[in-house]
Amino acid sequence: MGIHMQILIAILLGIKRNWHIFFGLVAGIVVGVLFPSASYPMIHKVLNFIGQGFINIIQMVVIPLVISAIIIGVSNIGDNKQLAKFGKKMIFYYFIVTLVAVTIGAVLALIFKPGLGAQNFINPEVAQQLQGYVAGAIAEQKSNMTGMILNMIPSNLFSSLSNGQMIPIIIFILTFAIALAKVGEINRPVVSFFESIFAATMKVTDWIMFLAAPGIFALTASSVSSFGMQMFSEVWKYFFVICLGLAIQFFVVYPLLMKIFSKVPVGKLYTAITEAIMVAFGTASSSATLPLTITCCEKRGISNKICSFVLPLGATLNMDGTALVQTVAVIFLTQAYGIELTVGLVVQIAILAMIASSTSAGIPGAGLITIALVLNGIGLTPEQLVVGFSFLFAFERLADMLRSTVNVASDAVIAAIIADNENEINYDLLNNPDGYKEIV
Repeated sequence: MGIHMQILIAILLGIKRNWHIFFGLVAGIVVGVLFPSASYPMIHKVLNFIGQGFINIIQMVVIPLVISAIIIGVSNIGDNKQLAKFGKKMIFYYFIVTLVAVTIGAVLALIFKPGLGAQNFINPEVAQQLQGYVAGAIAEQKSNMTGMILNMIPSNLFSSLSNGQMIPIIIFILTFAIALAKVGEINRPVVSFFESIFAATMKVTDWIMFLAAPGIFALTASSVSSFGMQMFSEVWKYFFVICLGLAIQFFVVYPLLMKIFSKVPVGKLYTAITEAIMVAFGTASSSATLPLTITCCEKRGISNKICSFVLPLGATLNMDGTALVQTVAVIFLTQAYGIELTVGLVVQIAILAMIASSTSAGIPGAGLITIALVLNGIGLTPEQLVVGFSFLFAFERLADMLRSTVNVASDAVIAAIIADNENEINYDLLNNPDGYKEIV
């Protein structure tokens, strides 16, 4: 049986096990089509209220979960050499999948040229002016790398916590956790405290998941009711390229990665994480899905040592689906405004997309926000590209749902590979879907 058929069967088995979530997705699509937001604004407002409430409820546990999971994960690893080994492997796999993602996005965007369909909507004078901006920026080698790096360093932890800035939070927590590991047994009261927080947070997650089906129904219906079909007829290639690129990443790249670097059966892993995949699609948020991703992986064979270390970091740093979409989006904009795409500029866009994706929050809409970092690197701002951005926003929610699904799958795949490499995976449990504990 081919690997793609195994993956489809795995996902179908997961859908069968979690039919209520799948029903919420399908019902949301139907209701969104029948009740467009322009004609039924009150229904759209109610659906949006319910959907955003569901995301907020999940997000309220994300920061305590990330903090407690990283501290427990690092302290469980304990040995500094083992911690360094896990960290190196994680960074290596994150780099590989993100590099492949931006390469796929760039190649497909250059082949299909999705931005050409939008040129009829662009003012020629504005396009010519922007071409000059880009040429000047490239000539001056303009870069905001220093500022981006400085913003990652937490100057005030409490400010970062209140603003939900995950990169500074993780840098501080990693530093603090490593320090706890080095001070020895005296760290037990602190570690025990965070073990209690982690356990309580996972229990809250169990309660929240009772709302998964209605929450995903509302989010999906709200998104579908907002679609603008007029723009779709002109720039359908943009969305097609995104779908094709993410499908290649999901159905080809991840299976190959598992086959090359581990003996993890692709179909079994995708079966194990189907709940997380569906919730990621419905919420369009890898951060909101993190509690469920950890639960799926832990209850189905991957050790807590790996899950608590790899998955929280992955939900913040490993955004290869976002990097792919950002690469396609920026190339789309350059094509729409007639900016010449040299090899050097394409490489620059790809590198900036890799960096920007790692600073992207795992919440709906964050991918478009961090596109500004990529544009700044080539001398442009979103304000200069209002018409082009209107096309991106027309497809943003759908693209967000798809890239979040890929981001979550990527985190689980890398966690499974590292767990296999370190003998931290229970294959008897992973290979027995009938024995899986219920999650949602």
